[in-house]
Amino acid sequence: MTERSLTDAFEAALRRLETEQVVERIWARDTSVWSADPTTPELGDRLGWLDLPATMGDAARVATAVAADVSGSCDRVVLCGMGGSSLAPEVLWQTFGAQAGFPHLVLLDSTHPEAVLAAAGPGSMERTLVLVASKSGTTLETASFEEFFWERSGLDGTRFVAITDPGTALARRARERGYRHVVSSPPDVGGRFSALSPFGLVPAALTGIDVDGLTRRARTAADACRRPARENAAARLGTLMAVGALRGRDKLTLLLDDRLASFGLWVEQLVAESTGKQGRGIVPVVGEVPDDLTGTETDRVFVLRGLGADTHAAVRRAAERLARVAGPVDTAWLDDPAELAGEFIRWELATAIAGALLGVNPFDQPNVAESKANTTRVLREGHEPEPADDPGMVRHWLAGVREGDYLAVMAYLPPSRDTDGRLATVRRALAQRTGGAVTVGYGPRFLHSTGQLHKGGPPRGHFLQIVDPPAVDVPIPGAAYGFARLIAAQADGDREALRARGRPVLRLRDLDQLMAEVAP
Repeated sequence: MTERSLTDAFEAALRRLETEQVVERIWARDTSVWSADPTTPELGDRLGWLDLPATMGDAARVATAVAADVSGSCDRVVLCGMGGSSLAPEVLWQTFGAQAGFPHLVLLDSTHPEAVLAAAGPGSMERTLVLVASKSGTTLETASFEEFFWERSGLDGTRFVAITDPGTALARRARERGYRHVVSSPPDVGGRFSALSPFGLVPAALTGIDVDGLTRRARTAADACRRPARENAAARLGTLMAVGALRGRDKLTLLLDDRLASFGLWVEQLVAESTGKQGRGIVPVVGEVPDDLTGTETDRVFVLRGLGADTHAAVRRAAERLARVAGPVDTAWLDDPAELAGEFIRWELATAIAGALLGVNPFDQPNVAESKANTTRVLREGHEPEPADDPGMVRHWLAGVREGDYLAVMAYLPPSRDTDGRLATVRRALAQRTGGAVTVGYGPRFLHSTGQLHKGGPPRGHFLQIVDPPAVDVPIPGAAYGFARLIAAQADGDREALRARGRPVLRLRDLDQLMAEVAP
C-alpha cells in the first residue's frame, strides 16, 4: 500500500467518524458503536473507564490514605498481579523511578520458581508489603503468589493489601485474614482499561508518585478526547491503527524514548487483547531499535513517543525519516512523566475507536480462557511436561515465514536484565533473517496480554516457545503442585491452544539453542 493511499484512507475514516459522531457516541455510552445487540456480553458493562478521569480523585484519596498508613513500615512493595493488574504500575514505577523515602516496587508476574524466589528476597518479610491485585479475585497466578507469601509471612495479615472488585473471593479472603486494607475497584472497568483505577493509583501512591498530579493530567486529556475526530489525538491514533490493519499494515510499531520503554508493555496488552479476535487484529511491536527500520516495512504503521526536551536523538531521527517514506506517523512528546495519565486515557479511547472501525468488541477476550482451561486440565491430569523440539528444526520453522507474517518469541524464563539483553539479540537476529516483525514476551505474562491476539487474531503468527526446566521448585501452599509444574502446564496449555488453530509453534529448551541457530 502506498503512502498516498494510506493517507487517503486515513482521511476518509476520519470523515466517517465525524459523520457518524463516533467519538460523541462513545462518551454517551452508546454501545451500538461496536454492536447492534445491546445485550452483547462485556460491552455495556465495561465502559466505566470513561468515568475514571472524573472520579479518580476519590480513588487517589484512598490510595494516598493507604500509603500514609503503611508509611515507614516497609522498604519493599511486592505487587502480585497479571496483565492489567500489574502493567500500568510497572510503567509508572519505571518511568518516575524510585522516590526518596518511599519503598521500592517489585513486580511479580512470572510463575517461574526463580522469579518467585527473587521477588521474595532473602530474609524475613518484616519490611515487605505484599500487594495482591486481581480484578476477578480468582486469577490462578496471583492466587498462587498470594498463598506463597501468606505462608512466608507467618500468616500476618498486616503485611498484605488487596485490590479487587467488590465481593470477589479475594475480597472475602482478605477480610477473613485481616489484610491491612481491601481496596475496591469499579466492577465496570476491564483489567486492561484500569490504569487510572485503584489498580494503578494504589501502587503509585505507595511508591511516592503524586497521584493528584496524575488526576489533573488525566482530566485535561479527557477533555481533549471529547473533541471532534479531526481535532482529537486519540481519534486520529485509533484511526491510523485501524486503517493500517484493514489495509495490510497490521503491525503497530512503537518507537519509544528509553525512559518510556515500559510503556510499550502496557500498550501491547491494551491493543493486542482488545483487537485480536475474529481473525482480525493489530500486532504491537515494541522494543525494536529505530535505526534498524528503513521505512520500507510495508506491513507497518509507526507510533513515536518521547519524554522531555532531550528525547533520544535516534528516536527523533527515525520519526522524521519514517514520516517521509512510510506515511503518517503518530508522534507525541511528553513534558514530564505525569503526562502518562493523559496517554493512558488517549490510548484507551484510541483502542475503542480502532475496535469500532475493525468491527470487533474491544472489551472482551474470548480466547484467553482457552489456555487457562488447558492449564487447569494439564495440572489436574498430572501429565509430564511436553518435550522440546530438535533445535535443528528452527531453520525449517523459519522457512515458513512469509511476507506480512510475524514471529512471536515466548520466553518461559525468569525475567532479568541479562535475559532481556539476550532476547533483544535474538529478536534482532530473527528480524534480520526473516525481514518480518518479531515480538518478545515472557511467559506466562504474555498470556494475559498478546495471548488473545495469538489465537484470535490474523493467522499470520509463528510461535517459538523457550521453556527451560527450572533448576529448583517452589511449593504452592494448598496445591498439589509447585511453581515449576505450574509454568510448565501453562506452556503446554498455550501450545495446545495454538496447535488447535493450526498455528506453527516450536519449542526449545534454552536461549543458547536458539542463538546458535539464528546468529549471523
